[in-house]
Amino acid sequence: MTSHKEQLEAMKVWLDNALAAGAVPVVTGQNGDMDTVGSAVALSSYHSGMLSCGLHLGRVAKKMVSKYDAPFRKITEKGTAWPQHMGGIVIVDAGSPDQVGFDLPDVPLLVIDHHATNGWDLKEEDLMLQWDVRATTEIITQFLSNHAPNCLSTNVRKMLLAGLITDTGRFKHADHSSFNTASLLLEDTKIDYAEFSEHLEKEQTNPSERGSLLRGMARSKIHAAGDWSLVTTYAGTLEGRLASMLLGVGSDVTLVSRFRDGSTRLTARATRNATLRGVHLGKIMQAVAQQHGGEGGGHDGAAGWTGEIDRIRAESSFIAHLTLQKELNE
Repeated sequence: MTSHKEQLEAMKVWLDNALAAGAVPVVTGQNGDMDTVGSAVALSSYHSGMLSCGLHLGRVAKKMVSKYDAPFRKITEKGTAWPQHMGGIVIVDAGSPDQVGFDLPDVPLLVIDHHATNGWDLKEEDLMLQWDVRATTEIITQFLSNHAPNCLSTNVRKMLLAGLITDTGRFKHADHSSFNTASLLLEDTKIDYAEFSEHLEKEQTNPSERGSLLRGMARSKIHAAGDWSLVTTYAGTLEGRLASMLLGVGSDVTLVSRFRDGSTRLTARATRNATLRGVHLGKIMQAVAQQHGGEGGGHDGAAGWTGEIDRIRAESSFIAHLTLQKELNE
């Protein structure tokens, strides 16, 4: 197995060769969260022939892109006009082609990800960096620090730091590498971490959304799922935020479901203590997808699944797999 340093060197060779052949779009995972968008925007600073793009911008990512005037282009699922001459495409923070949200052009791929699951079928000219770290922004930070430190402007550092903060759950799921990355990003800068973090926390909601959150909390149910305590509910919006809020009641895992336009969405969160004891939500969601179809995966402490079975059946599948998780890990 090659070291991280060797993989970063291989990544530089791949990028330089691809850029010599044409443009290299940097495509985000379709969920548009801050980790994927921050990673793409930061990496695109490496060369003028690179541009970050994707289907969607999440709330925090949209706020950060707007505030710092970050170069990000929203594209459509069908009909996107790609550059005539392309040397390749970089995919950040997507565990499989399905998580990109559209069919990729037939060009060499560079996949950069930190999900435990992997659904990519790569060709000889493709390259993948899949590290066991808490956020994809950690990989991008290491690459730029080692091979293009001049690209680490204050705004680029803020995009990377925002991705790290949000994907670690405000460092609730951080590890040694995460804190080292944060330290590197804050080093020799005038970034006020407390002020910056507070800015990220201020996610505005309208009266309708606040009402949805409160109704979701009122519908919550407590379950015993094997060795784990679980809280479930359903909501029409802000599922991730609701799942994180419900962890505050003291459960190991929370699950929020949503049914809209014939599609069911599961969103789950777990405490750091639960993940250390064996819970891996990404693997559970992948198991749900294997059982019922759809798309599922993610991290140990945060994951999701989308498919076409009814909400109750999807919840039951999740609970069954969570119940068996410790046994399966053994």
